[in-house]
Amino acid sequence: MSIVVAIIFIVLGIAIKYGKLYFLIAGYNTMSEKEQKKYDIEGIATVFRNAMFGMALIMMLGYVMSLWLDNPKIETFAVFGAIAIGLPYLLIVSNSSKYKIKKDN
Repeated sequence: MSIVVAIIFIVLGIAIKYGKLYFLIAGYNTMSEKEQKKYDIEGIATVFRNAMFGMALIMMLGYVMSLWLDNPKIETFAVFGAIAIGLPYLLIVSNSSKYKIKKDN
């Protein structure tokens, strides 16, 4: 099951970064066009891609280790661990001021 979730994360990461499906980023699609121009969406999309790929990698490694060690609990810990690490990282980094465009008046 974790392989399916990992593949979904990979597809979402690719879709957001390379398919430019920015409407999948919560809050961005509800902003006015003027507000959207205040953010570096390419940078935010890169953060999303990297976070999704990282979470997928952890899940796949957990799946492989659970097969190798014949312990299915490892897969479960990997899935929850990936989400517990990935989501806060994604939220903190993507909402940082690093991706806000500063305009000098």
